[in-house]
Amino acid sequence: MNDISSQRWLALGLLGAVILLAIFIVIIPLSSVAIDNHEQKQQLIFRLQKAKQIVARKDHVSATIEHIKKKHKAQNYFSTRKTESLASADLQKFIKSTISQAGGQLTSTQVLPNLITEQGFKKVVVKVRMAGEIDVLRHVLYEIESSDQIMIVEQLDIRPVRGKRNRKTRKIEASNKMNINFQVASFMRKSNE
Repeated sequence: MNDISSQRWLALGLLGAVILLAIFIVIIPLSSVAIDNHEQKQQLIFRLQKAKQIVARKDHVSATIEHIKKKHKAQNYFSTRKTESLASADLQKFIKSTISQAGGQLTSTQVLPNLITEQGFKKVVVKVRMAGEIDVLRHVLYEIESSDQIMIVEQLDIRPVRGKRNRKTRKIEASNKMNINFQVASFMRKSNE
């Protein structure tokens, strides 16, 4: 009986070893793969939920973008004219009325060739020659700066006007007048925008 009993224990030991071997070879790797798959599934579910949230906001974001574009166009930062000549005519008219309101004297305006900037906007440039005192210049520059439309003053050149000689004293009297040259640049959108 000892043989049978030892054979049973040996058989049970072998069965236990086969079971342990099966656990280590099959069940643990399978459970490890199952755990990895579950984690990947959870990550994919999370990413899917995020994507669904983004897609759900698509209409709201599109509407917001359109609202911003309309608001931006309504602010008139750029000339709304279709051609450069009309935009430059508007700019010349603005400059002329600004100088006359300030009490200055417009000597001349000249439209300079248009440039395309890096951002694709067309730059409309008008060269201005005027005469006036410092208050006139201050008023003109303030009006240009505070305009709704974006305008830039470039190449500002101020020269004093020589005073007149007094006939009695034969001395030159000081003059507050100045000759002022500058360029004013405004911008217009490309025709396809």
